[in-house]
Amino acid sequence: MKTVTVPVIRTQADYEEAVAQVEKLWGAKPDTPKAEKLDVLLTLVDAYESEQFSIDAPDPIEAILFRMDQEGYERRDLEALLGKSRVSELLNRKRSLTLNMIRKLHEAWNIPADVLVRKVA
Repeated sequence: MKTVTVPVIRTQADYEEAVAQVEKLWGAKPDTPKAEKLDVLLTLVDAYESEQFSIDAPDPIEAILFRMDQEGYERRDLEALLGKSRVSELLNRKRSLTLNMIRKLHEAWNIPADVLVRKVA
């Protein structure tokens, strides 16, 4: 079996070169040296992107507002789920989510629980 060599990705230039190689190798036939190199490069590129371009999870209120916008929900939909007085305080950041609210939002609107348990900014 032929040895596959891949560059180490330490800088932006290394990253750009690796991405260029990925583009050239894309569609390589499985179980070939090119496919193996592609697999290794994709792993390295993913690791570099995770380290350099990490994106923090949104705060819970932003996640709720995003889901409302995404699904076409209105304030009254949130009020029906959590209660009218709670929604006003919640959206004005005067109330934190309770465990019960987190469960309801996660189950009904499929908002990740790990995002909802974050501290409201």
